Amino acid sequence: MKLKDVCKILEAESVWKIDSSRSGSREVTSCQASDLISDILSFRGPDSLLLTGLTNVQVIRAAELLDFVAICFVRGKQPQPEAVKLAEDKGIPLLATPLLMYEACGRLYAAGLPAGTRKEGVPIA
Repeated sequence: MKLKDVCKILEAESVWKIDSSRSGSREVTSCQASDLISDILSFRGPDSLLLTGLTNVQVIRAAELLDFVAICFVRGKQPQPEAVKLAEDKGIPLLATPLLMYEACGRLYAAGLPAGTRKEGVPIA
């Protein structure tokens, strides 16, 4: 699924001005969702979308470390200015949707986007 398709499904807006021709064509193969940094760090990030309500720089750093395709903030939340600046510097697309995390996950799953997986060796607790 393309990132531009994710935006339509989630009724999401871009948080910062990005080259939509380049970033919108990014391929998203799975989705992860959490409001806990410790859980996010246990996910496999490459080619995955991160749904979260966390709005600080730590979520940007985690997304960079795990190579997420993009971050979508749920519940109408907007990231802190420092987080937006860091995402711009790192080229990480940031989206915002008014949807609750539950509905955002459901819409993406119904559209055929599977859940992501955890890193090997990380227990599911």
